[in-house]
Amino acid sequence: MKSSTYTETRSALRTYFDRTAVDAWAKLTSDAKVSGIRETVRAGRDKMRTTLVNWLPADLSGRKLYDAGCGTGALAVETARRGADVTAVDLSPTLIALAHERLPVNIGHGRIKLATGDMLTPEASGLPDKYDHIVAMDSLIHYEPDDVIDALEQLTARAERSVSFTFAPWTPLLAVMHHAGRAFPRSNRAPAIVPNKLSTLSKAIENAPGLKGWKEGRTHRVDSGFYISQALELVRE
Repeated sequence: MKSSTYTETRSALRTYFDRTAVDAWAKLTSDAKVSGIRETVRAGRDKMRTTLVNWLPADLSGRKLYDAGCGTGALAVETARRGADVTAVDLSPTLIALAHERLPVNIGHGRIKLATGDMLTPEASGLPDKYDHIVAMDSLIHYEPDDVIDALEQLTARAERSVSFTFAPWTPLLAVMHHAGRAFPRSNRAPAIVPNKLSTLSKAIENAPGLKGWKEGRTHRVDSGFYISQALELVRE
């Protein structure tokens, strides 16, 4: 069940990506020239996407993959080129429109279906509700810890083999930025990134009733200027 904090954050994210940050996000996820700060974010996102894709089998032929919070579709394209049947969902119609525009003519023998919707309820859009692999890159970084665990319970309920996601690892800087954002909110600022300690998140995963039968796999952290993110893999026991 989605909490009120999840619903509020989801609404703020939709507004941010559909109105406030449309042009900036379109440039960031392209090869257009951006500022030095944003270049570090772009480089970090590229490294993280490469990590998550490389955690998957080299040959994804015959496998269904769910890209939860797909943005402009870069990860969906890379996994489709490995043969995956990809369902890519994002809550922002603007980002999905960009993903459609950027779809290459040739993506190999894989397939991509793009849809607008809540990443936790893909079936509401008439999409499959079971997948071999689920990837949620930077889709949960704005949510409170309890909402992250609830989201993982819902995502693993749809996964047969693995769920890989990213979170913002706790650092003194991120903690200060998080609290400052709460104290001095701005209407044109992205919803706050919520930092989590790996140890705390691991314990919560271990104790979550809905995550029984799953265990932690690989983890990898990317530090690239203003982009700090950590990937964590959950696999069936």
